[in-house]
Amino acid sequence: PETAPAFLAKTGWALLETLAMSALGTLLAVLGALALALPAPARGPPRALARLVLNLLRSVPELVWAALLLILAGLGPLPGTLALALHTSGVLGRLFAESFENAPADTALALRQRGVGATRVWLFATLPQTLPQLVSYTLYRWENNIGAASVLGVVGAGGLGQMLSYHLGLFQMRETCTVLAGMIALGGLVGALSWAVRRHL
Repeated sequence: PETAPAFLAKTGWALLETLAMSALGTLLAVLGALALALPAPARGPPRALARLVLNLLRSVPELVWAALLLILAGLGPLPGTLALALHTSGVLGRLFAESFENAPADTALALRQRGVGATRVWLFATLPQTLPQLVSYTLYRWENNIGAASVLGVVGAGGLGQMLSYHLGLFQMRETCTVLAGMIALGGLVGALSWAVRRHL
């Protein structure tokens, strides 16, 4: 591997960029997933519309979203972050909706019988019961998004993937080896952190 200080600093910066893309993309996806998952268990048109949007978002791969967004936003980490957020919103939204649907109804029913409003029932009954599941799903998707963020860099979305594409294209194998080592280290770090949090939950 290439160990020149200047190249290691450049790789470290790209590693942080990839980490930021995955973390911010996942955070935006959680917000989008919650917004779409709340009406998904309902009846009538809101449910159908929410399900349609969730299916559309998750059926389009991150690379396709990134290619479309690169046309609109140009090169850099922004289109990669938004591509991760859009696709992951569809995946997490479906998982969140199923968690809300399958939550035990006893506590929520008891609160409704006492005249508690729907918002407070969700906050004090449904959310506490499903929160560990939601966090576990989110951490799992963050692990996946680390790899996806690296791949998105290949199409110009910044981070380690963009460095990998550049140096591999020039057959600079020492630099390529360093970038790959950074990818493996980042994936292992996030995986270990996610496992520790899920085990605690």
